[in-house]
Amino acid sequence: MHRQHLIGKRGEDHAVAFLQEAGYDILERNWRFSKAEIDIIAKDGDILVFVEVKTKSYTYFGAPEESVSAHKEALMIDAAGQYMESINHEWEIRFDIISIVLNKDDQFEITHYKDAFYPSI
Repeated sequence: MHRQHLIGKRGEDHAVAFLQEAGYDILERNWRFSKAEIDIIAKDGDILVFVEVKTKSYTYFGAPEESVSAHKEALMIDAAGQYMESINHEWEIRFDIISIVLNKDDQFEITHYKDAFYPSI
């Protein structure tokens, strides 16, 4: 497995633990629809949260959260709509980004951006 893929997987594992410690219920990991994947689907109280996790081992070319493109957001919004339809969803939703930097001491620095983006109406 490629090193960056392993770092990404470890980052997602840390993001799940971070959310669980904050009281979130994890419903799905790596949920796929068509060309989209949602890294984590969780519940924060009565809010259904769709989470994109970005992990980097360096920030020379920008912070991890900066690599979430408008195209990726659109794919996530599409997939979220399909997920909500599949579970007959009727409560509030939110799109978050968890940005993780693996520092030189092999420690994960986590930043959680709630309401990182919104679906356009």
